[in-house]
Amino acid sequence: MSLSVVVVEDEPDIADLLALYFRREGWTVHLCSDGAGGLDAIRARQPDFVVLDIGLPGDLNGLDVCREVRARSDVPVLMLTARDDEIDRILGLELGADDYVTKPFSPREVVARVKAILRRGHRQSDPSSNADFGAIAVDLGRRVVEADGKEVALASQEWSLLEFLLQNSGIVLSRQQILDGAWGSDWFGDPRTIDVHIRQLRRKLGPDLPLATVRGVGYRLG
Repeated sequence: MSLSVVVVEDEPDIADLLALYFRREGWTVHLCSDGAGGLDAIRARQPDFVVLDIGLPGDLNGLDVCREVRARSDVPVLMLTARDDEIDRILGLELGADDYVTKPFSPREVVARVKAILRRGHRQSDPSSNADFGAIAVDLGRRVVEADGKEVALASQEWSLLEFLLQNSGIVLSRQQILDGAWGSDWFGDPRTIDVHIRQLRRKLGPDLPLATVRGVGYRLG
């Protein structure tokens, strides 16, 4: 079965190059050049993946599109950013993007990142690792987490992070260990990405999540 991707990128050369590489992998590709068109395409086509440039023309930039998408869907999102837009990269992750790639980039890297995110999203969970933390209930088998009896929507990377922390409950983990375990050893990027996703888990799940910062080392769940 062919997978589908919506690429929202206003630079035609970049968009066409990404489309070429995705189609080589057998993907169905839909290209959009602005935020409004991208949002309409995502809603209508329900793709398996979204590649989204931050710096889009018009009234909706990539951050706006990511915010709107994440309010309605857990489709994985990879953001494309300019090299010097560190604040925008952090905002993108906080809005629910799963990963980012900085320009200029190799289209092979983008495809590899997308495949890695999808592999993590389809990884089989161990149902025996289910857990309750006060008002928080995690069901790894069904990939469902609830807080105060209400299901909480997690981006695919946030879920992979929670799953890895839960499977290593009580162990102090460095950022590199978390990257290798939750992102995969083939991922390369800023380890501080972990901090952004940790903040998101804490914000979404609330104070009952026993996720501690171990200064100078990393993090511990439980």
